[in-house]
Amino acid sequence: MVPELIIEPGRAEKNYWRDLWRYRELFYFLAWRDILVRYKQTVIGIAWAVIRPFLTVVVFTVVFSRIAKLPAPGAVPYALLVMAAMLPWQFFATSLSESSNSLIGNANLISKIYFPRLIVPAGSVITSFVDFLITLGLMAVLMLWYRFLPDWHIFLLPAFLILAFGASFGAGLWLCALNVEYRDFRYIVPFIVQFGLYISPVGFSSAIVPEKWRLLYSLNPMVGVIDGFRWSLLRGQTPLDWSAVLLSCGLVVALVGSGIWYFRKMEKTFADVI
Repeated sequence: MVPELIIEPGRAEKNYWRDLWRYRELFYFLAWRDILVRYKQTVIGIAWAVIRPFLTVVVFTVVFSRIAKLPAPGAVPYALLVMAAMLPWQFFATSLSESSNSLIGNANLISKIYFPRLIVPAGSVITSFVDFLITLGLMAVLMLWYRFLPDWHIFLLPAFLILAFGASFGAGLWLCALNVEYRDFRYIVPFIVQFGLYISPVGFSSAIVPEKWRLLYSLNPMVGVIDGFRWSLLRGQTPLDWSAVLLSCGLVVALVGSGIWYFRKMEKTFADVI
């Protein structure tokens, strides 16, 4: 059935959100297409989603644990400390990179037909979630290797996953809209991702951050997300500052709200500018 397009004075906003549901099949199609394209004609295919985080875990474990001699909380193996952080960080970084280029990559589609453009960056986030699930499988293998299985804390993991989704989606909306208007942002996004990796607690524990810098440090919304993942997966043996988690929740809500506002504001110009 072809979706019905309603043009009605004063009702554009309401009809737009209805159109998101009417065009849900396009959302599925774009997400599935991106998944196929990502691994098409690659030598080892889906294994790239395992190799990248695994090598990062090895490097960070050697650098921070063996060379810098940073401790891991409790009885947590340092490799698991890093891997638990790589789960949300890689999801966020991949979503950011894919979302920022999503509108440009679908320029022909956007300039020819109508559909809610919000579907495009949202599809990129879902595509990145596939990599997350593969990396989660690697995390399970490492936990079996170290015989460090999760306990009841893991039941709160979905809440932190939703927080990671929000951070990825909100930041992705800002960057994809800005990238259409200012093409220089395609060069800035890799820098943001690289810089964010070092100011986020991926290779180290948040416990080593001095108390006087804790508030400034927690203004990074991924701090609460990463610490929450570690706390959920590693039996609660890693410190979790609930005030930082609440701050991350507020920042993510603001990021998603402002991202939707700016995206909708710029959306009417996409077909002309792109």
